Amino acid sequence: MSAVSDRRLLLVHAHPDDESSQSPATMARYLSEGAQVTLVTCTLGELGEILVPDWAHFTPAELGQHRLGEVSVAMGAVGVTDHVFLGGVGRYHDSGMVRDDEGRVLAPASLPANAFWSADLLEASDQLVEVIRDRRPQVLITYDPHGNYGHPDHIQAHRVAMYATLLAASPSHRPDLGEPWQISRVLWNSHNTELWTQGYAIAKERGIDLWPDIEGEPEPGRFGPDPARIVAVVETSPWLDVCRAALDAHRSQVDPADPFWQFYRIVQELPGAGEAYQLGFGIPFPDTGSLADDVFAGLGV
Repeated sequence: MSAVSDRRLLLVHAHPDDESSQSPATMARYLSEGAQVTLVTCTLGELGEILVPDWAHFTPAELGQHRLGEVSVAMGAVGVTDHVFLGGVGRYHDSGMVRDDEGRVLAPASLPANAFWSADLLEASDQLVEVIRDRRPQVLITYDPHGNYGHPDHIQAHRVAMYATLLAASPSHRPDLGEPWQISRVLWNSHNTELWTQGYAIAKERGIDLWPDIEGEPEPGRFGPDPARIVAVVETSPWLDVCRAALDAHRSQVDPADPFWQFYRIVQELPGAGEAYQLGFGIPFPDTGSLADDVFAGLGV
């Protein structure tokens, strides 16, 4: 590991495993460069789909406790030691999700009493304000306004992260939570659209059928945002083994034999593969004529 730097990165994810499917290379890279990396997880993922038959008997509470162990192993693989659950372990419950007849993700009609989706926005944001003011990150990473694919907890994590970013900077808001801190840049993690499109074509050639219920080609936008909106990509290849070790730790949620995860591995191996980001708020990246490869570029740290 290089000498400790002044760079500080905060990531806000909804459930255990989200960080390992969307941000592991980013976390590993900046840890290797001596940056402070803080992961905030908003729920225990109590309503995740259990993929291991031997664990099918788990109640939501038991699954949440099991996933605590999974994320601990995953973050051990990445090297993250500063891991916080929003409001404390178990403060907010996984809201779950359902799909409508067209496959769109929605919040269930019936929610747990302390579901993250129904959390008071100000209360939840203040839990994050305290973390922001204590860690003082220059860059925060979370989801886009749609939660990337519509999961209610991802959408709520986006709302909490964006609101907390504004509140944390206000000298008038909750001085008891610490000195004000202005985050310089908020990034929304994103699928790397062009590479996902390439990966889909390769998967089809190999006989991997991602969406057997869809006739013809997937509609535009299924693989991610307009590529013009992607402003930065953190390369995966130097950290591929770390990324896979982290994701494999989430055995209750990730089945390597599943067509989607086979496709995901194909995308990770493509030339130029990386974790893509949109600019959600704050200081733009320097205009160099190409995508930034450093989430701190132009911030002077």
